[in-house]
Amino acid sequence: MNAERVHVNLGARSYDVVIGQGLMAQAGALVAPLLARPRVSVLTETRVGAAHLDALATGLAAKGVAMQAHALSPGEATKGWDGLREAVEWLLDMQVERGDVVVALGGGVIGDLVGFASAILRRGVRFVQVPTSLLAQVDSSVGGKTGINTRHGKNLVGAFHQPSLVLADIDLLDTLPERDFLAGYGEVVKYGLLGDAGFFDWLEANGPALARGDTALRQRAVRRSVEMKAGIVARDETEAGERALLNLGHTFCHALEAATGYSGRLLHGEGVAIGCALAFDLSARMGLCAQETPSRVRAHLRAMGMAAELRDIPGELPGADALIALMAQDKKVQDGRLRFILA
Repeated sequence: MNAERVHVNLGARSYDVVIGQGLMAQAGALVAPLLARPRVSVLTETRVGAAHLDALATGLAAKGVAMQAHALSPGEATKGWDGLREAVEWLLDMQVERGDVVVALGGGVIGDLVGFASAILRRGVRFVQVPTSLLAQVDSSVGGKTGINTRHGKNLVGAFHQPSLVLADIDLLDTLPERDFLAGYGEVVKYGLLGDAGFFDWLEANGPALARGDTALRQRAVRRSVEMKAGIVARDETEAGERALLNLGHTFCHALEAATGYSGRLLHGEGVAIGCALAFDLSARMGLCAQETPSRVRAHLRAMGMAAELRDIPGELPGADALIALMAQDKKVQDGRLRFILA
């Protein structure tokens, strides 16, 4: 399939999400028009860097763009004060100027962290997202949410800072471990549950083939997910209203991530999938959706080999009161009251 573009319409902050195969080889041609001088500073993490930095360097060099790179430690623990400090200090060491472009090469952790570093460096430098995970391609790389975690919870310190370009290379998904790919699929399912019944029907029919590696299906799933997010972000950039819908499943998810110590027990996308199922449980109890809908959601998750229940999370979880207390740090809380995104 040819590369496709989804435009995120935000006036002066508008940008394109380019989706397709072989984009790493075209990186120089795609990024060069943004540059005041022919160089970029790339922040990644060690595993992603080992797999993809050489290809990115080759693609940039094809159009005369030089690259300097630094690899952070992998994992959610990097997305904190220490990781932010390391990223900012390296960018300053590299004498990155306000007119330069920073590149975030990695999954959601790197995209969020590097985006925030770019937002605060010299009061704002431009950055390009090159998402390497399914989760980042369909969700976190689009929309300008950047930030870090603190001991109080997830994504509580950050800024809205839109990228100048997103390059979603479908070929990079081939390098993902199965668990990481399926975790990202949890965010894809979320879009199918956000009012696009036809997309959810399509996922039920095509999800297994997509997971097995069908590139055309993967590109279609990424494109449709990005189209949905881009439309919502264009109407509500700073989450004053409609954009909160994108948090379907996330109130439960963030509490579960905190309860498991942001560890390998529960990946973010796995938490989103379980959180969506729980949100539809609550919706059904309140009469907001058909009683069979939660079972349908879980049936699809199980057909994909994904976690669908609290009991699918390894190890013990705290009780209901403790989980509700963890939800109190959710960004949607108003006047001390929890707010859930439901059907």
